[in-house]
Amino acid sequence: MFGYVTISEPELKVKDLRKYKAYYCGLCRTLKERYGGVGQLTLSYDMTFVVILLTSLYESETNHSTHRCKVHPVKKQNMLQNQMTEYAADMNMILSYYHMKDDWVDEKKVSGFVGTYALRRRVKKIIQKYPRQSHVIQKELKMLTALEKENSQCIDKTAGCFGRLMGELLICKEDQWESRLRKMGFFLGKFIYLMDAYEDLEKDQKEGLYNPLKELSKKPDYEERCREMLCMMIAECSAQFEGLPCLLDVDILRNILYDGVWTRYRRIQEQKKKSEEKNNDKESI
Repeated sequence: MFGYVTISEPELKVKDLRKYKAYYCGLCRTLKERYGGVGQLTLSYDMTFVVILLTSLYESETNHSTHRCKVHPVKKQNMLQNQMTEYAADMNMILSYYHMKDDWVDEKKVSGFVGTYALRRRVKKIIQKYPRQSHVIQKELKMLTALEKENSQCIDKTAGCFGRLMGELLICKEDQWESRLRKMGFFLGKFIYLMDAYEDLEKDQKEGLYNPLKELSKKPDYEERCREMLCMMIAECSAQFEGLPCLLDVDILRNILYDGVWTRYRRIQEQKKKSEEKNNDKESI
């Protein structure tokens, strides 16, 4: 359910693109340094956004370094790391741990058991360090699992769980920005959940899996209503963002919120268009 909050490369200046990639590589390295190769497997674009957002808001002192890695063994990569990178890495691990734990407990997925066992010792310390965030993440994931078991088609309820989870995750400090960050995270989380459901609908229908959009997809105005919901969520998220005193890397952040988040949506539309054209060609033969 991650990877939707990313950049739109064609619309980003070269210097900003390089900086974004340096934040991404910095998060990857932080995950490796703190949690080894298992930690690196949890890397996501969404958490890179969290790093850049919180770095900009709190103007965190950032360290620059260059390193080689398995993905780029020849050329050293620029990496940016700071306190917010460490925070995002910790949140990523907690989220991944509880998600895999639920996969094992509720669905007996072997991957969930293996992942939970591999992360348990490392994550235990993070949970003790961040009890507030850990409690909310665990609570909302459990609620989401329960709603999915009930085959709930109330998108507001299911998306709301992930929204509250993301809202709490953005609060690294309980200060004057807490309320605005929580609202921003709430709408961003709902957007991510909705986009994930929208992208997976066809696959879930074929495999008989849960999807909160199944009933809505039967309506003639399904596509229009999905887009309206997605636009509403990201508009509310962006409105909260604009109320934050973010100056550092603001062009990157706006690129993500106003264009980058729609990258996967545009790709899905292109695929649907090609599929329709292919079907039309078959019918005309």
